Amino acid sequence: MSVRVQAWGIIAAVLADTDPAGAAIRQRLSTSLDENPGVPERALLEYLLETRQSDANTVETLETAREMRLTPPALPPQFAEQLDAIRSMSRISALLENKMLMTAFQPIYGLEGKTVVGAEALSRFVSDDGAAAELWFAEAAAVGLGANLEFSALGSAAAAARNLPENLYVSLNISPTSCMDPRLPELFDHIELPIDRVVLELTADIPEEEYLQFISAINPLREKGLRVAVDDTHSGAGALSRMIHLRPDFLKVGRNVIADVDKDGLQHALASCLVDFTAQIGVTLVAEGIETVGELKALSELGISAGQGYLLGRPSVRPEDWAKWNTRLDMDGLERHLAGPSKPRKSQGKATS
Repeated sequence: MSVRVQAWGIIAAVLADTDPAGAAIRQRLSTSLDENPGVPERALLEYLLETRQSDANTVETLETAREMRLTPPALPPQFAEQLDAIRSMSRISALLENKMLMTAFQPIYGLEGKTVVGAEALSRFVSDDGAAAELWFAEAAAVGLGANLEFSALGSAAAAARNLPENLYVSLNISPTSCMDPRLPELFDHIELPIDRVVLELTADIPEEEYLQFISAINPLREKGLRVAVDDTHSGAGALSRMIHLRPDFLKVGRNVIADVDKDGLQHALASCLVDFTAQIGVTLVAEGIETVGELKALSELGISAGQGYLLGRPSVRPEDWAKWNTRLDMDGLERHLAGPSKPRKSQGKATS
């Protein structure tokens, strides 16, 4: 059942009450409905969060009742869950209406040429440090607004990408479900970012029952130049066989593969196998989360095509920071920079006046 249908059910139960003591409360709800036409969940939320009192009885807010696990008699027993969903819908709706999204970009380096080749777009929310971005998307998905938030983020990223060098590709995060949304092809008709500069980075595995539908939706866009990236959360023989069929343009591997690749023999062997595998199927291998110079050197020696991570550049929402990305990697220089300034050698002789 949708949140909107649930909201109407609760409103109907409240308005059907004939208790004279609640007449003023019901009138305020009716007024709020008139002020929010077509958005009953917002009217209901305002009503629920309003503190109401009468001379004879103190009517506690329904929010307090929810916290005390008390359910008013006229409301359905699942009221607490419905209220949480309505509150989430209101928060996400406000976020979308007020355009409270920003985009941070993180550079992606080609490890052979040692130059920036692309940038990954990462959503940031106003008054948020970015750590809660995944929580926002999860909350939106839970109340049926996940695709709305994703497409808002895609539009924000495409607009911000105007300040990036034109030779860079732009990696945009998107769920497989949103790839099948009819709004995706429409998006490329309304943004200035050329489709051949866009890489859609899938944030989840493609459900097996939706795989053919996904292929059918994405292939026409790929024929126009769109590229696709998947990450190493796709595991198992079934996922690998589907990946071979999909033939993504990029495979991204994270810390579970590259951590201590310069020190751990098993990690080194795993990364080497992935280099051979992606070379055979024609996929560009990208290492995410590079944190040390040792890892960077080992990955470069193994032949991994590209990399990103805090060592190479942190995500930033500031165009002036994007302009400062190194045009060419200097691994020895990075090593010296991380080690800090060298200490002066102590004199071995006696001081002279």
